[in-house]
Amino acid sequence: MSDHRAQATAHDAADPLAPLRAHFVLDDTVYLDGNSLGALPRAVQTRLADVVAREWGELRIRSWTESGWWSAPERIGDRIAPLVGAAPGRVVVGDSTSVNIFKAVVAGVRMAGRGCTEILVDATTFPTDGYIARSAARMTGLAVRPVEPARIADEVTERTALALVNHVDYRTGRLNDLPAITTALHSAGALAVWDLCHSAGALPVGLDTHGVDLAVGCTYKYLNGGPGAPAYLYVRESLQERFDSPLPGWNSHTEPFGMEPDYAPADGIVRGRVGTPDILSMLALEAALGVWDGVAIEDVRTKSLALSDFFLDCVAAYVPAGRVRSLTPSEHRRRGSQVSLECADAGEVMTELTRRGVVGDHRRPGVLRFGFTPLYTSFADVERAAGVLGEILRERPEAGAGG
Repeated sequence: MSDHRAQATAHDAADPLAPLRAHFVLDDTVYLDGNSLGALPRAVQTRLADVVAREWGELRIRSWTESGWWSAPERIGDRIAPLVGAAPGRVVVGDSTSVNIFKAVVAGVRMAGRGCTEILVDATTFPTDGYIARSAARMTGLAVRPVEPARIADEVTERTALALVNHVDYRTGRLNDLPAITTALHSAGALAVWDLCHSAGALPVGLDTHGVDLAVGCTYKYLNGGPGAPAYLYVRESLQERFDSPLPGWNSHTEPFGMEPDYAPADGIVRGRVGTPDILSMLALEAALGVWDGVAIEDVRTKSLALSDFFLDCVAAYVPAGRVRSLTPSEHRRRGSQVSLECADAGEVMTELTRRGVVGDHRRPGVLRFGFTPLYTSFADVERAAGVLGEILRERPEAGAGG
């Protein structure tokens, strides 16, 4: 153990992102659940105090113009854009991930045109994506067909309107091949809709470079926007004039204060808006994004892979043989920013890990998930987590053992 501990110390000393850890509110707990909820950036506390006391408390309604509340969805979208490989004017912030998936899928079906009969859905998707895709399909008269991401290129046909795919599998941490899948869909005349919840802020995405049509993502994981922080919607620039939202709200009207009875969509990414934005959480997110100033997503990816490699190495050294099995691909090109370990009694094991100061999470029936957020996760965190996991499993009888 001392050898791995020394390695952790050396890695942390050489880590160019290590100073960013001081920008977050952390304690002695090893926090490896940033893939579910990011840690609190210190700047958010000061910013929200000013928003509440001055912008809301003193300026009140004037803050929609004087404090820039009205333009926040597009302004903050432009802050997120570089992290997902998009140019300005292609990302808008607002609503939840689920609502944005609904907007993207229905609008995508409308753009796909006549003759399409199906929507492909990632067979391993986060459940909400599937729920919404099926609801959208019922509304538009299409069928939903679940397909493993690796099979999409073989399964897409001229009858496919679009495919809704998770960039990173939430359960295993597998990274799906966004460039290849997008190209295959386009070759068949279908649109590519990507869910970036488990990749944005952890690795390069390249939405513009790879010609992605529509994408959605949350901001409370690797972007550290806070619980329930608003999500975002990406629409490829060449599709924005055709983007026909199924939720045409007054905020996306070309004359929002004209109060016209007939809807006329605004130009550009503003079409992705619906109703009045949640300003408090929106501005908390904007403050949280300040930690990304001067940070290259490529450097984040480099550290992410180094952290997960080191974690797997420590697990192999500390955990009794045969007690866990990694579900996360070993190849870097297929790995997101988490490691998922198959483990008997995973719920009980994670409860004990938390009690001993290591916070990850688990997914039933038997998966331990550990997320690595390079802006604040250290190599010392990783070594300690593996060490505590090893202690717990050495103390616990193997599942099925006993007299």
